[in-house]
Amino acid sequence: MSVVATLDRLSPLPLWAQIVDDLRRRLIDGEFGSHFPTDEELTRDYEVSRQTVREAVRHLTQEGLVIRQRGRGSSVTQAILEQPLHSLYSLASTVRAGGIEERSEVLAAELRPAAVEVAAHLDIDSGDEVVFIERLRFAGAEPIAWDRSWLRKGQAAVLLDADLSSGGLYDLLAISSSVRITGGSERIQPVILEPAERKLLRLPPKVAAFSIERVALVGETPIEWRLSLIRGDRYSLVAQWPASAHSRPDGVFRG
Repeated sequence: MSVVATLDRLSPLPLWAQIVDDLRRRLIDGEFGSHFPTDEELTRDYEVSRQTVREAVRHLTQEGLVIRQRGRGSSVTQAILEQPLHSLYSLASTVRAGGIEERSEVLAAELRPAAVEVAAHLDIDSGDEVVFIERLRFAGAEPIAWDRSWLRKGQAAVLLDADLSSGGLYDLLAISSSVRITGGSERIQPVILEPAERKLLRLPPKVAAFSIERVALVGETPIEWRLSLIRGDRYSLVAQWPASAHSRPDGVFRG
């Protein structure tokens, strides 16, 4: 249980702003879960007026951290993780950039004979041994993605002795064996999950997911084939383009 910060009543920083800073810290730490304290609870905890509390909560609402509903009080907003479309996604980096704890539950880490489809993607012979890693990825207390990776044994066998409970596989590869991913491709599609997949990711009813199929390369050599399912309510794709790409000299974009 997090300790409520003591407010400095002599500080030039308004009390409501100090409360915002403390509540933001507690939200990032995942203290509240889905329940956010009522105005009465915050008034008591911080020993301030209800008006001060309402001002603090109003600012948290503007930041998108909480939702205030008439007659229902306030609730915690689940962070939406944004992935730029111009690069391979790194879930670990994206989660950490959002100020959220990132970890993984390792479901499998072993050598397996390559099935025909795996061999085709990795450009190896069917039956050759590959490294198979299966992880359930978490953002805070909630699972957000299910990853299954098949990697070439020669380059990735070191991962079987690595700590896979956090971080990205590519960082671990670079540290353990100096293998650095230089490129690759991804196919991203919205999907409706099977019941078992939905249960694994704790995905709410009527919410879709993203399916991401990836081939990662070192030079021209395919090193990894990965299949990922990512919760659609916690993940979004963001495209950006330079103003010069589709605009006239006057700066007006052309559709």
